[in-house]
Order: sequence, then structure tokens, then C-alpha cells
Amino acid sequence: MATVLLASRNAKKLAELRRVLDAAGITGVDVVGLDAVPEYPEEPETGATFEDNALIKAVAGTRATGLPCLADDSGIAVDALNGMPGVLSARWSGRHGDDAANNELLLAQIGDVPDDRRGGAFVSACALVAPSGERTVVRGEWRGTILRAPRGDNGFGYDPLFVPDDDAAGGRSAAELSAPEKDALSHRGKALAQLVPALRELAG
Repeated sequence: MATVLLASRNAKKLAELRRVLDAAGITGVDVVGLDAVPEYPEEPETGATFEDNALIKAVAGTRATGLPCLADDSGIAVDALNGMPGVLSARWSGRHGDDAANNELLLAQIGDVPDDRRGGAFVSACALVAPSGERTVVRGEWRGTILRAPRGDNGFGYDPLFVPDDDAAGGRSAAELSAPEKDALSHRGKALAQLVPALRELAG
């Protein structure tokens, strides 16, 4: 059984990756999060792009544990804000991971933007680094529209503000989709799907 470290303490991201592996029929890979390994100093995410930050996290995880490490850096890029919050999505309001404050600030910043110009995309870059030094970096994007008020209780981050363009979403926000529905459509689902061949190789 190969162990792969997911450089995250986010239980929902861990569950998502496990579902992707199950859906791809990959057995022989045990995915663990940061809580399952001895604590190590995490590198500051100073990258200018999602790809840079994902690699910083994955390289640090492999270096510290000797395990293949998968890291994701993701966020929302709003057209009317020239692609911001982007890599600053998790700390947009000044406090890291305060979803409610981040959502509130984003809504305030685009309050006067008309409905037909409220486009944006969720972006996820995933980096997989093997102990051999081999690196795979992929990117997934999920286009949609930013709502004027949050809707739905599933998901996390900016999900309650985002209505995907996909017909399958039927006008529901990302926070109103079930986990399997979101996996099939989302930016992270698209990125992780591109890593399936590399993960399958790790499984031997």
C-alpha cells in the first residue's frame, strides 16, 4: 500500500481526493493529511501563481516526510476584480480561512457590478511531488457567476457565492450541490482527474 500525503488539514479536501481515487478505481493508495504525520515547518506561500504555491507546499511535504506529496492551491478569480482575490483568496479579508469575512468583503467590493459582468472562475492547481524529485503540476478551472448573497450550506470557501455555468448545476450555487455533483464539475475535481495516471503509477 503506497501512502500519499495531502499537504492540507482540510478534511473536506481529503475526502474529495479519496472520492476521486475511488471513482477512478485506484486501490493501493492510502491518502493521509498533515494531521497524520509529525508536524514540520510549512513554507510560506509566497508564489505569484496557484501553481507556484502548490509546488512550494508539495516539495516541503515530500522533503519533510519522504512521502509522495500532493498539494492544491486554489481560489476564486473574479473578472470584475481583474482576477483577484486569486492566490489571496483564503486570506482576502486579512484573516486566513475566515470564509464568512472573505465572502462579505468580496460581495462589498463588487456590489455595484451589474449581473451580466459578475463572471469568475474557481481555479485549482495541484502539484504531485515524488521522493525521486519527479513533479507533476496540473490546473483546473470552473467558470460561473458571482451571486449577490450566499446560498447553500454545503462546500466551503466561496462556494455559497458561486453559480457554475454548467447545465448540470441547474442554477444552484456550488454550496447547494451534493459532494458527488461537485466532484464531477469542480475546478479541483478537474485538476485531480488529470493526476489520476500519476497516482495510479504510485499505486503500482
